[in-house]
Amino acid sequence: MQQLSRPARRALLVLHVSVGWLGLTVGLLPLSITGYTTGSPEMAGVAYRAMKIFGDWLVLPLALASLVSGLVLSLRTSWGLTRYHWVHAKFWLTLVTVLLSVFSLRPGINRLAAEAAAGTPRPDLGLLVAPAAATATYLFTTAISVLKPWGPTKRGSRLREA
Repeated sequence: MQQLSRPARRALLVLHVSVGWLGLTVGLLPLSITGYTTGSPEMAGVAYRAMKIFGDWLVLPLALASLVSGLVLSLRTSWGLTRYHWVHAKFWLTLVTVLLSVFSLRPGINRLAAEAAAGTPRPDLGLLVAPAAATATYLFTTAISVLKPWGPTKRGSRLREA
């Protein structure tokens, strides 16, 4: 497969590593903490409705942008998708977090926002844990992108030798 040109690779890398998804979860985390810990139903409602705005407008686009840009970078650069353990780990972690974001986080946020609109927001530990776990995952994937641990896979070693 043809390699990306340097400007195209750099632009895609900026998009991919801009850590927008990480920033989103860091923004969701204090809102979920506020909603979970506040004694005020009004404050919880505001926090959960704010989470819904993030969920409706940012979760899915940032998740998909991260997944697609990572795939393009891995398939169109010398790193490859299966040549290095860290790239392989990042791909699977990203895929799992995209699926969890779409099928768990967004529906949970929507449910809490609907409860808040009805005036009956109930704290949900799951929506406190989800942004915390996502933040830890994105920090980890950012770190392995920089540190590039674990070396090449068996396939990557064979390709380097050839």
